[in-house]
Amino acid sequence: MLLPQLSVFVENKTGVLNGVINILANNSINIRGLSLAETKDFGILRLILDKPYKALELLKKNNYTTILNEVIAVEVKDEPGGLAKVLNILAEKGINVEYMYGFLEKNKDNAIIVLRIDDIERAIDILIENNVTLVKRDDLELI
Repeated sequence: MLLPQLSVFVENKTGVLNGVINILANNSINIRGLSLAETKDFGILRLILDKPYKALELLKKNNYTTILNEVIAVEVKDEPGGLAKVLNILAEKGINVEYMYGFLEKNKDNAIIVLRIDDIERAIDILIENNVTLVKRDDLELI
């Protein structure tokens, strides 16, 4: 249920983001989900990839600062209030969401929300107890 997420620190300059994306593309690494948070000088590109460990190795070899950490992903009904239901469950139990981002999976009726949570194991237990569908690595065809 834990998913590897690759975070890449990128300078906020023309072409730097392209460099990361082209390394992935040229090595047949598929992006399953992404988020880019930026400031004036740099950004953090967060990626869910089909081959995260290969991407980590390649990006480090090309002098990118990268971190691999674990996140969870949940299926959320693609309707008003779908995300609120999941966040309310976590808030009621005192679970902090550090950040999140979403994407739509092909051939699915639900959205997938990626969550970075301060107490990830407890959050997993709480979500399962409340019948929230957690996305597994196999669901996203991650290696």
